[in-house]
Amino acid sequence: MTSGKQARRQREEVARPPVRSTGGGRKASPAVLIGALVAIVLVVAVAGVVLATRGGSSSSSTPTKLPDASVIEQQFAGIPQSGNVLGKATAPATLVEYVDLQCPICRQFETDVMPTIIDRYVRTGKLKVVARPVVVIGPDSETGRKGMIAAFQQNRGFNFAQLLYFNQGAENGGWLHDSMVADAAASIPGVKVKALQAAAGSQAVADEAARYDGQAQADALTGTPTLTLGKTGGKLTSLGAGSPTVQQLSAAIEQTLKS
Repeated sequence: MTSGKQARRQREEVARPPVRSTGGGRKASPAVLIGALVAIVLVVAVAGVVLATRGGSSSSSTPTKLPDASVIEQQFAGIPQSGNVLGKATAPATLVEYVDLQCPICRQFETDVMPTIIDRYVRTGKLKVVARPVVVIGPDSETGRKGMIAAFQQNRGFNFAQLLYFNQGAENGGWLHDSMVADAAASIPGVKVKALQAAAGSQAVADEAARYDGQAQADALTGTPTLTLGKTGGKLTSLGAGSPTVQQLSAAIEQTLKS
């Protein structure tokens, strides 16, 4: 499965920094070189003292809070989460979403469309959302979805995914790594970061990921996001791949609730 050329055309390319030529530059005098060497030695010595006082740890190994964490926490506040399900268990309608955390179209859907749908239908108990993360873009998507499934175990998978969408980088750009997973986990109040990291590499998470792959195959997934909708406990109908507008998805949900 691939996200398709359409998804990539809708992703703004990240500009590479200019490369400087190494030829024709000025050469430093011996006195300048000696002074620079002394300065480097002093910097290394100071750094050694700082690391020693911190017990040898590096600040880069400590998870940091991602931007917009408080906004996302407010978005899901008061809405029940149980595993990969967001919303009231007895909600009359169910929306299943297949997503890839690297997919730019998923990002557009989750950040532009879903907040309104969540407030309008999920928060009011009319709709529950079932998330199934899959790998469409590339290997880094696997890192992200394992983190999301591990976050499901702590009932915060939707917060986790939204944090990554808000801070999404270029497709296969190397941004979705283990440190980003840790940062996202650390940005969610109440989440146990080390437990999430350990779970992400577990067989249980790998088995759950395989289960989503089987469901995606059964639903003939061709890209992300793909949505299916219907009465809870009944047959769900595919809304196809791509991002519907708020109006389009609302109309489909209303029709489901009336049927």
